[in-house]
Amino acid sequence: MKCYLSTLGPKSLIWVLSLALPLQGCNALFGKEVSRLPVNVVSTKGHEVVKEATIRLQKDEEVSVWSEMDMAYDGDAPLRFQVLILKNGAAFQELEINPTEKHITVGELKTSINGRTNWSFSGKNGEVTAPENGTYTFKARLVAANNPTLQIKKAELVLKK
Repeated sequence: MKCYLSTLGPKSLIWVLSLALPLQGCNALFGKEVSRLPVNVVSTKGHEVVKEATIRLQKDEEVSVWSEMDMAYDGDAPLRFQVLILKNGAAFQELEINPTEKHITVGELKTSINGRTNWSFSGKNGEVTAPENGTYTFKARLVAANNPTLQIKKAELVLKK
């Protein structure tokens, strides 16, 4: 396999590099995905759906918690991710995340027609900082107010460094 970069002129090489640099900035702004919890269904009494992911963290390392959602509903449909974080197997922290309350939003598309809402987005909901080196397990479930029209096409919790 031949490498054609060496045949590029200086102007072409600068052009290629200038296109690649903004892509590196995405990781700095949005973080690099380290784990994904594909919950994708609302937990109900008698039908609990819990997804989990385990990652190693160093002292003071920060993990951003993002949600990726694609849903449809009539009226209102309040929902929450309930997250239990274990540190080295012991309970460490509990979070309740409203995925619609985002600090950063990417790719949001929301339409509401005659009371019917279709909404998809990826959004940063917060951060968790490791107080010490260890193995951290994130267990998440999705809960929602009773709304029979709620359709969850995608509900994933994404952990990024």
